[in-house]
Amino acid sequence: MVFSSIEFLYVFLPVTLLCYLIAPRKAKNVVLLFFSLLFYWWGEPKYTILMLFTITFCYAAGRLIENKKGTRAGKAMLTVSVAVPLGLLAVFKYADFFIGTANSLTGADIPLLKLALPIGISFYTFQALSYVVDVYRGDTPAQRSWINLATYVVLFPQLIAGPIVRYTTVAEDLSTRSHSMENVALGIRRFVYGLGKKVLIANLLGSLCTAYRESGDPSVLFSWMYAISFSLQIYFDFSAYSDMAIGIGKILGFRFLENFNYPYISKSITEFWRRWHISLGSWFRDYVYIPLGGNRVKPLRQIFNILVVWCLTGFWHGAGWTFMSWGLYFGVLLIIEKLFLRKYLEKAPSFLQHFYVVFIVIISFVLFNADTFTMAFSDLKAMFGAAGLPLYSADTLYNLRSYGVLLIMAFIGATPLVKNIGKKIEGTKISTVLEPVSVAVILIICTAYLVDGSFNPFLYFRF
Repeated sequence: MVFSSIEFLYVFLPVTLLCYLIAPRKAKNVVLLFFSLLFYWWGEPKYTILMLFTITFCYAAGRLIENKKGTRAGKAMLTVSVAVPLGLLAVFKYADFFIGTANSLTGADIPLLKLALPIGISFYTFQALSYVVDVYRGDTPAQRSWINLATYVVLFPQLIAGPIVRYTTVAEDLSTRSHSMENVALGIRRFVYGLGKKVLIANLLGSLCTAYRESGDPSVLFSWMYAISFSLQIYFDFSAYSDMAIGIGKILGFRFLENFNYPYISKSITEFWRRWHISLGSWFRDYVYIPLGGNRVKPLRQIFNILVVWCLTGFWHGAGWTFMSWGLYFGVLLIIEKLFLRKYLEKAPSFLQHFYVVFIVIISFVLFNADTFTMAFSDLKAMFGAAGLPLYSADTLYNLRSYGVLLIMAFIGATPLVKNIGKKIEGTKISTVLEPVSVAVILIICTAYLVDGSFNPFLYFRF
């Protein structure tokens, strides 16, 4: 079940919120846990038990780690509590990649496991890991209630595709959260705006990308349209999910942190990654980069730390060499900026800084979206006129006319322009009318698209 579906919007969500509303305060987490498990079971019935095992294991590990804090037994328990969830993630997500690589290098014929990837395993594993590590560090006491810890891990708004919520962020909300009509209204607005980004922008950009892949009349311009469209699609798709998750969380009384902050307005790759998928970047910073020594070590060691983090970042997104190369691509660029490039960038005109970032990111997503290096190289050759393609074609012009307005809307939507206009009229008589009307109109239009079957699953479901 996905947020942008009729069954979620008009069956699951209303029933869940109604049951949550009428439940007494002490039973609200039980209600949330039940419906969150139902939400996951709907899409992954056979792997629900795997998630419950991870929760139960980390619950027991947290209690033992707290009891043995400062001892060798506590450190050993931490090692085991990190190894087990990561081991499950490795088996289900990476086993066939490692087997296939071993077969290629050695000529062996080890059979692949061919295990289906459990939805959301990359996200809920990192959340469970952050809990046990924070207990070991003394940043939070171990959770005494299995129900509360399970609710944290399984909470359906962010279960499938993030943002990666730290236990310390919501620990207080799990037991003493407050509710208000103001937060409900803000949550509904945030959810519907996210739904609009997904259905009316990301999905249509996805259609343009599909048109490029299926075209028998490619061109250089069409290749660039594809690359730009996918770069915008993945932003609107993933940030839309984060918006909807934050919105539902606000309705339920939870305060999830922001996950995107207009990354395409960045003036450096360093800034871009402070604005893109913030929860993942901060997770790797706090649980990998800083424990490795961060920037408190010698320059060569710091370079090594950065490369390790970005190799893992790429690998987190998918079991493939293209993903790992995508991560290392950004790792190398960040090192170059840190060593010398940033001081030159800061002196350059703003438009040149923005162009640099957008160009680098567009190229990166061509690699990210390619199944193989051959496909990525073929796409890049087409973009730079090395594939013998014409500058444009009839199919290019047709799709440019069909999607031109959408691309302009996406360009504008990827900047804070609309948000800034909204802030200026906030609190005025215009906003009191315009806001509920816009929410209603977006919901109606999105519903019409979904009834018509015009929707795609979220891109980050496959990661």
